[in-house]
Amino acid sequence: MTDCKMIDVLWFDSNRSLSQAEVMDFAGQGLAIQQVDGTGPDSAALFTAQLVVVSLVQSTQALKELQSRLAAASSTTPIIARVDRSNFELGIRAMREGALSVISNGPFDAAEWSEVLELAQCQPVNNNPQPAFVFADPVSRNLLALAERVAQVDVTVLVTGPTGAGKEVLARILHDASARHQGPFVALNCAAMPENLIEDMLFGHEKGSFTGASKVQPGLFEQAQGGTLFLDEIGEMSFHLQAKLLRILQERSVVRLGGQKAIDLNIRVIAATNRDLKAAIAQQAFREDLYFRLTAFKLAIPSLSERPKDILPLAEQFLNQQSAGAQVPRLTRAAQLSLEGYRWPGNVRELQNVLVRGMVLANGAAIDVQHLLFDDIQLADSFDSRSNQPQGNPFARHAGSRATPIADNQPVWSAPQTSSESLNGTVKHSEWQAIMNALNGTRSREHAAEQLGISPRTLRHKLQRLREQGISVTRAYAR
Repeated sequence: MTDCKMIDVLWFDSNRSLSQAEVMDFAGQGLAIQQVDGTGPDSAALFTAQLVVVSLVQSTQALKELQSRLAAASSTTPIIARVDRSNFELGIRAMREGALSVISNGPFDAAEWSEVLELAQCQPVNNNPQPAFVFADPVSRNLLALAERVAQVDVTVLVTGPTGAGKEVLARILHDASARHQGPFVALNCAAMPENLIEDMLFGHEKGSFTGASKVQPGLFEQAQGGTLFLDEIGEMSFHLQAKLLRILQERSVVRLGGQKAIDLNIRVIAATNRDLKAAIAQQAFREDLYFRLTAFKLAIPSLSERPKDILPLAEQFLNQQSAGAQVPRLTRAAQLSLEGYRWPGNVRELQNVLVRGMVLANGAAIDVQHLLFDDIQLADSFDSRSNQPQGNPFARHAGSRATPIADNQPVWSAPQTSSESLNGTVKHSEWQAIMNALNGTRSREHAAEQLGISPRTLRHKLQRLREQGISVTRAYAR
């Protein structure tokens, strides 16, 4: 599988030892396995190993014990946790408690071990690292537990939820936890392409079926054989294609464009939408028979504001991903409170955007409140609908306190109280303060927009919103 040198792996499994044949199989893939017995590895073995692999059954206790022994041996050897494929929650806990990666406890799988081989600075032939999932909030944990049960039953699933909430992540979990996990996961965004192109991509075509069809092209249904086909934004599919999709789901076969032979399918279909399909049915924009065919089981993923304990773990994950091996920036406590207090209309995708901006503005330092620039949709609201703050100045304090007048070029702010009720005001103030600081420190609005990492048009929109809400903006930038 790889031309790299052998990797020394310390293998700890208190329940089952690898057979000689299994050890030889791993050796053939570039992994030199040294197994340890139930008493655990000694310090010398821990220090010389390049990787430590530990099998977890019901808890992360074995992982914690290994971490303690590594610390005592002054070793920084990474730990890989092996868990049962259906026990996603245990794998997530292992990642949160320090495991570098989590793989299944089944036979050697090249895709799962690609990240392990990368640790030895190798380039695996099949590089398909598994995504990391965050399910820290009780709402998310309940959804994960339900998804694990649904994954075991080979039925069509409809995933619903707002834009950016993580519907494709949930679809991948359904695939990875199912009996089809070794098969392909093929995804198509039904809203991203013209109807005729989507039809060709889904069904494929025969040679000569149309001008330019110089060879046989299998469609995505065929490419997903033995695995899962994920149809995102299914509510945007045309009525014509809906009828064809319904027929395929009913007959479990597909005919390529220009062909006559039906090709039997062995796939699982997962669809996703952010639309209210029942309302679309009432408006005759979506077929009712297709809706009931897709909803053999329905999973609804809540918005990020409904699972607030996921916010900070997701933020840590994004910061690690964006750092690309460099020093990971730290979030100050004030910044964490701002993230937790914001209502995230753009969900997980918006959180990622805010953190990327924060890293740019912090420029290697800790990310603080003034580095968090939230999207325009937040400024478009006069204030958070959950508060009792009247329309007008969005930076006025709660409990009837008086807003401090703001003069041109002089950002004056009377700090809000530190209760949870005032967090949204703090968030708004941080954005306003960052804008005013940029305007005061640059020669033009274009330079200010460049410093903030946004377009001049976006800055112009923000300034207009501020003026509409009674915030005085210097006339040099009010054009």
